[in-house]
Amino acid sequence: MTDPGKAGGAARRRAVPAAKPASRVRMSAAQRREQLISIARQIFAERGFDATSIEEVAARAKVSKPVVYEHFGGKEGLYAVVVDREVRSLLERITTALTAGHPRELLEQAASTLLTYIEEETSGFRVLVRESPLMSATGNFSSVMNDVAHQVEHILGAEFSSRGYDPKLAELYSQALVGMVALTGRWWLEVRKPRKETVAAHLVNLAWNGLSHLEAKPGLSTSRKLG
Repeated sequence: MTDPGKAGGAARRRAVPAAKPASRVRMSAAQRREQLISIARQIFAERGFDATSIEEVAARAKVSKPVVYEHFGGKEGLYAVVVDREVRSLLERITTALTAGHPRELLEQAASTLLTYIEEETSGFRVLVRESPLMSATGNFSSVMNDVAHQVEHILGAEFSSRGYDPKLAELYSQALVGMVALTGRWWLEVRKPRKETVAAHLVNLAWNGLSHLEAKPGLSTSRKLG
């Protein structure tokens, strides 16, 4: 006959202790801030500023709303941080890429860099090109393109002088060229075809073949007919 005491002891020895629930790793303040910025970036890209709420940011981060307010003060502050980061990131990419001294190579670098940014950082680019009532003159996509245009202007100015064109017009041409690349980039953001190398090549083809046949003093054909 089995001893009940021994049987009970064996059963206790065989019993597997219940596993303790895994404790959630607590984020540092810096880690939490980065998490919130990343989540907000995605939501702002998907919905824009107006349709984004602090509630949704908090829900996706699995924190309470006060945590978001503690870090950013509100939706406006969070949005400003996201936009500022994207502006600095895109500007750094383009200014680092603009190393060529020849205008054609410069156009190639600018076009390729912008399209690569759109490809790799789609959410960030969507945030930049979405309109918002909070956009400042120094914190949006247009401001980045203006900064790039000023750099292109210096190179075009030297090129114009060497060819006998009025260097004062370099600013106009730099704005036109950078604007062409920027608007094409916004279009390519949605269609994604043809591939970016082909798009960049055609942009440069249009711009460079136009630049290489510039008239020193162009006029409008309609004005000539009227005259």
